[in-house]
Amino acid sequence: MPGAPRRKRVVVALGGNAAYPPTIRGTAEEQMALMREVCAHLVEIIRAGWQLVLTHGNGPVVGNILYRMARTAAELPPMPMDVCVAHSQGGMGYMLQQSLANVLQDQGLDVVVSCIVTEVEVDGDDPAFGRPTKPVGRFFSQAEAEQMAAATGWTMAEDSGRGWRRIVASPRPRRILDLKTVDALMDAGVVPIACGGGGVPVVRGANGRWNGVAAVIDKDLTSALLAAHLRADALVMLTGVERVALDFNRPTQTWLDHMSLAQARAHAAAGQFPPGSMGPKIDAAISFLEEAPEANPNGEVIITSLENTFEALMGRGGTHITQAERR
Repeated sequence: MPGAPRRKRVVVALGGNAAYPPTIRGTAEEQMALMREVCAHLVEIIRAGWQLVLTHGNGPVVGNILYRMARTAAELPPMPMDVCVAHSQGGMGYMLQQSLANVLQDQGLDVVVSCIVTEVEVDGDDPAFGRPTKPVGRFFSQAEAEQMAAATGWTMAEDSGRGWRRIVASPRPRRILDLKTVDALMDAGVVPIACGGGGVPVVRGANGRWNGVAAVIDKDLTSALLAAHLRADALVMLTGVERVALDFNRPTQTWLDHMSLAQARAHAAAGQFPPGSMGPKIDAAISFLEEAPEANPNGEVIITSLENTFEALMGRGGTHITQAERR
């Protein structure tokens, strides 16, 4: 309605493990049950009047799709990695879309949810293509990993003492190609599910045409781009802990309720947030807040657990990262 006050906007970035933790077999029934639990934590955000946008990771799922194709390559032509990312976007987006729509209906809320298969531009010369770092898919023993590497040419690496996984390139996102679709859905009051798995990575060729590339983009970095475009009031990145900590898992561990942008940069430079832990989320937070003066100077980043999402958004938990220090 013309002249109506702008509703607050929040982008909530779900981790891939939220719907596919390593503790499940991976059946559709298990994933749908977990999706329903996830969506139950999001209803209060919508009931409170916020415009919600969902993004999600896909690390376990896209890795399993690639593994399945490797096992059946002698019988069926395997699809390239960008198509596998799109497969994971569509499958996970469908489950989230249906689960959230059902939860909203059960709560008496008439809200439409829609998934967008989202393309994201990356730089074909990004150094990440020569240094794969993103773990995807299942865990292997070292012997199994060596066999998979020999059979497929995959790059395998040990992952935080939990086993060996395939690692793939993870270039930085440069531009989201489907922003007009997200804007149109939001203008229509629809809850968009976008940028799944960080988006399908594409590059623009010399002829001006788009082509997919073999990579998986960090979903938090893409979520930061999306939140900046939407002038979001909050970017909420969900993880396994309620708050960010300094000296994590050390005797001197300190939980943080708040960080300024300058403090986040300083702590990151001091090595407080390792790449395999909180590092990508802090990187994404910094990226969003660097864009925020242009988009929404009062925008904030919240890092918290799924169970604490609404309370943290209301200022009652989580780690809040803002442009300036709090007084």
